[in-house]
Amino acid sequence: MPDTRPAGRTLNGPDDRAVGALSAEHRAVLRRWEAAGGALATRASVVLLAADGLRDAEISRRLGVSRQTVGTWRQRWTSAGIDGLEQRPRTGRPATVDEAEVVTRTLLAPGGSGASRSVARELGLSHATVAGIRRRWRLTPDEAAAPSVPTRPPLPAADVWVMGLYVDPERAVLLAGTRRGAGHHGGGPRAAGGTVIGADVLAGLDRALDAVLAAAPGGAADGAAAEGGPAGGGAAASLRDGLADYLAEASRSHPDLLLHAVTLWDAPGGTVPAPPDGLLTLHRIPARSTWRTFLRAMIALDSTSHPESSRRVYLDLAAELKRYAAARQDRPCAAVRWLRENVAGHLRAEHTPDGPAPNLSWSGVNQIDLGSFNECVVIETVRLSGTITRGEIAHRTGLTQQSVSRIARSLLDRGILIEDAQRRATSGKPRTPVRLSGTAAHALGIHIDPEVLTAVVIDLDGAIVCTRSSPVTADTDPAEFVERVAALGRETLARARGAVREEGFLGIGVAVPGPVDIASGTVLGPPLMSAWGDLPLLYLLKDHFPCPVLMEKDSTAAAAGERWIGRDRRARDFAYLYLGTGVGTGLYLNGDLYRGISSNAGEFGQLCAIALGRVGKDGRPEMVPECNPPVSVPDLAVRGGMRAPGGADPGAGSTAAYLAVGEAAAAGDPAAAAAVREVAQAVGRGALGLVDLLDIDLIVLGGPFFTPDVADFYLDEITRTVNEFPTARRLRRVEVEPSVLSAEAAAVGAASTLFHATFTPRLRGERRPPGASGGLRA
Repeated sequence: MPDTRPAGRTLNGPDDRAVGALSAEHRAVLRRWEAAGGALATRASVVLLAADGLRDAEISRRLGVSRQTVGTWRQRWTSAGIDGLEQRPRTGRPATVDEAEVVTRTLLAPGGSGASRSVARELGLSHATVAGIRRRWRLTPDEAAAPSVPTRPPLPAADVWVMGLYVDPERAVLLAGTRRGAGHHGGGPRAAGGTVIGADVLAGLDRALDAVLAAAPGGAADGAAAEGGPAGGGAAASLRDGLADYLAEASRSHPDLLLHAVTLWDAPGGTVPAPPDGLLTLHRIPARSTWRTFLRAMIALDSTSHPESSRRVYLDLAAELKRYAAARQDRPCAAVRWLRENVAGHLRAEHTPDGPAPNLSWSGVNQIDLGSFNECVVIETVRLSGTITRGEIAHRTGLTQQSVSRIARSLLDRGILIEDAQRRATSGKPRTPVRLSGTAAHALGIHIDPEVLTAVVIDLDGAIVCTRSSPVTADTDPAEFVERVAALGRETLARARGAVREEGFLGIGVAVPGPVDIASGTVLGPPLMSAWGDLPLLYLLKDHFPCPVLMEKDSTAAAAGERWIGRDRRARDFAYLYLGTGVGTGLYLNGDLYRGISSNAGEFGQLCAIALGRVGKDGRPEMVPECNPPVSVPDLAVRGGMRAPGGADPGAGSTAAYLAVGEAAAAGDPAAAAAVREVAQAVGRGALGLVDLLDIDLIVLGGPFFTPDVADFYLDEITRTVNEFPTARRLRRVEVEPSVLSAEAAAVGAASTLFHATFTPRLRGERRPPGASGGLRA
């Protein structure tokens, strides 16, 4: 087709607009667009294929688009060149939608909130657009078949594994595997939850990819190949041979799978070598995705389908990418050659004749006789979310819309839930979210400490309504001591009387130092409280209060409060390190407090002694002084040469001395800082034992001696220890975070045990206060 336009117009390459001829410059631009993925990739592919002489029908077949689309972009090129292919500003929804980003958010939404409407609100899209993408990838909840990944050509609908990644300066290729023989077994990907990878793993991969791109020749933008172009002659041939060897190795390593090589990006002029016949098939990423979001979507698919292995796999991949980025500085032709281990064993385990392994995440049961349990499921879901619509509750819990509506109506009538402001919907009538009513329930918490008694009244949201304290000494007579505890509780309730509804008062929780005998309600041998040994405190207090009374070890109570008030930030397994008169541990495991056979789980001192090698001549672990911070920190500071202002000895007191040393450490005093750091290191060694024993990835620090002055010392030292030394450090990153509770952590936690016992959904044997059920009674 001859070019009849005036010769002076050269901005967009008029000589190229006939499509039959492309300059090297424009061909390079179009190749970059094609490699980047998304809408521009399709347009560039149309022009490039047309330049190679293909007819519209053949282009349409190869790209999987309509002939009208092909004709549109050929005409745009002919009339306006490069500018004609780019986006034109317009109102309404975004001109392009990254389908892979929708898929990732759907599968890995926190708390399972990946419903179409939720994702649509996050991305500013219509519900219909998101629902259409889910159908295109076959991710609809009611579809039993496996996902279908719309690569070019599409990956078969099957159980998809991410099997490998190859990256060199010319290209990046993702290796996917599907099962041979029969179709998919297991009914699609599992719901997000359980041990699926989280945002931390994806963030680590993103950082590793950033390092890889920064090391590429000339740098590379997201979704684009390196601007520096392919390596020269011999190097390019070497890279092509390296990829061919990698693909052959992958086929030999995984004979149990059908392998698919998906080109994520390649440099201008770069090509993926044809694989040996029958070993694997070649694909390109979907036209409506960038390579990075497609990689994340494939990881999300793999993670939700195979949660038992994906976290470790992708932490290893991130480490391999980091090594590659470092090697690129010295070896320009270095390459990532990451291959996943053989998954045949996993395939056999997951697809037994009895079907796939059960999903262990919490869900509701649509039966009337379990109504109280379902009420707890709904309340827990609302509590974790803050505000949530009924439709989202149904999606997260697995309850039917009818069950959720019935339960929500009952809870609204009883004042446990209240309705929030309406939300505008993209279609249909507005949604009315619900949230917990903080004033619907209250509880009193009392913390017994060797130096002070603390009482708090909190509401259902964890807000402190009233707090009172009273000093106490260790030589107080037991009878007088019980009377003072009861008097403090009565005074606190009287001061909160105007804010607390009698019908919404659940009872009293009492937090005491361990060890304790919960069965008999007896404090056995509290440290520094020898006069109160073998005191039947629980039953003595019940004589003073006509309401339910629960007793809990102080560190366990603090863990209950952290879980309740921390909401979604603590919706996972964790250990609470309670820094009080001694260091104790509260454990929240598998959706419930872990108390142990005698309710004394979490005794920290001997674990710390064993970790530090402090064992007496008789073989018994010593009582480590570092596990008593208010005594050990001032003592170590004195040994280091510190003296308090005015010449006072900082080791002469207890709480006051500890606070003085902490203030000096924060101000930069070397002796004080060294003392706090030494104690923090000892506690960290004990925490290391917890991490290795329980395989947890969150430790929370709190308690009366975890003050702002010393917080950074403890956080830094414990974080370093539990991440550098564990046996399984390659598999997880352990987060060490400060408690969301105030200084009254144990008292607030003691009150929270009433909420936990009343509202937490549990199917196995549970300890509830007398008269407590799945929800408040009218």
